[in-house]
Amino acid sequence: MSAHLVKGEDPILRSDAAEALVTELLGADDRTLALEEVTVPPKASGDGEVGGSDARVAAVDAALNGASTPPFMTESRVVVVRDVGLLSAAEVEPIVRYLEDPLETTMLVLVAGGGALAKSLETAVKKHGTVHVPGATKAVDVLAQELATVGMRLRPDATKELLAHVGSDAGLIPGIVETLAGAFGSGVDLGSDAIAPYFGGEGRVPVWDLANAIEKGDKAGALTTLHRLLTVTSPTQPKPVHPLQVVAILHSHYRRLLTLDDPNIRSAEDAATALGGRTSPNSARYRLKQARALGTGGLRDAFDHLARADRDLKGERAIPGDAVLDVLVVRLCVLSTRTGRG
Repeated sequence: MSAHLVKGEDPILRSDAAEALVTELLGADDRTLALEEVTVPPKASGDGEVGGSDARVAAVDAALNGASTPPFMTESRVVVVRDVGLLSAAEVEPIVRYLEDPLETTMLVLVAGGGALAKSLETAVKKHGTVHVPGATKAVDVLAQELATVGMRLRPDATKELLAHVGSDAGLIPGIVETLAGAFGSGVDLGSDAIAPYFGGEGRVPVWDLANAIEKGDKAGALTTLHRLLTVTSPTQPKPVHPLQVVAILHSHYRRLLTLDDPNIRSAEDAATALGGRTSPNSARYRLKQARALGTGGLRDAFDHLARADRDLKGERAIPGDAVLDVLVVRLCVLSTRTGRG
């Protein structure tokens, strides 16, 4: 196949998959002669930073010029274009046209990133080439894969701590395991005390972890998750979550519970339908249980707390944002420990 598209949400895993593909395509060819790489520039930020459509068009032109050039002293050419998600539907049209009649000696590798892929580009690659995704994407699967590669074992406590540390950023795992392999070698069986100093920066956590901890009434767990959302940056989350985003996330969660505060909703199927059919009956059953546990009064109190926090974050009272959210989360945890009040 002359066209390849490498996808994947985690940028590290996606990059690793792209590098493995390029190595395979190059084969015995000299990398310095056969490989050409182009990165699509980011969009202009408005503060004088170079970017804009002209720069992206120039990057596409450079890539296609390379793709249309016969190889020199090698069997083939490999042209890699990174961050093609930055290209608009209009900007990918020259690539789509090229894929209709590509040069047989060129392997064009398009690497996602920067935003959502233009549908026409993905359709064209599926028609004329191959779409690749990382073999493992879930953190637990990536960890198992990496440990098997280096011949290392982790005890259950170490596995649990490492997975909690990386959160949703499975791409952090290969680097951690490589570091552990360099420090301890293969054939070892490590516990949490041994591996903790080698973790590095924390990974992000899913936003729904906060609501889950609140529903359990787990104050310590909810506060830990909150602080991680507000401070952690990672390859998949370049900016921390803003305090007002936290309030919006929780508001959406309680609005779903409020929808289920209806005596006519008597089953998981009823609850799933009330939530718009986008939730499985099992998940809807859990949400219905939470709505009934809080009751109408508890839900009213939850919205009062959310409104208070929203006003404080917008400056009604001179309270630091992190303190506002700490109070909000603790109050919501206390509500979750109550029984329904009707």
